[in-house]
Amino acid sequence: MTSAFRTVLLTVAVAATFAMASPAALAAEYQITIANMGFGAPAGSLHVGDVIIWRNDDIFRHTATARDKSFDVDLPPKSERRITVRQRGVIDFYCRFHPAMVGRLDVQR
Repeated sequence: MTSAFRTVLLTVAVAATFAMASPAALAAEYQITIANMGFGAPAGSLHVGDVIIWRNDDIFRHTATARDKSFDVDLPPKSERRITVRQRGVIDFYCRFHPAMVGRLDVQR
């Protein structure tokens, strides 16, 4: 194997590593807190790859259930769960136990 060929292989390997790592490096975490029988709003704009931390500060069990069935998070009282945003667009969600509790995620890209 020639030196020039090794250099090309190394360059391609490094570029592939950075290409795979960049979405994770750009991901952000947002918390949505459930309290007093309602969902809080996420701070900031959401993007594919971001992580949502669902936190139930209420005394009741709740869910965060997407109407399009893209996620369904079960949250006992005083618990939290994480999901990674997988799709772009507007995603309406609700609590299966308390259908009047609703929210919306607006995923930009």
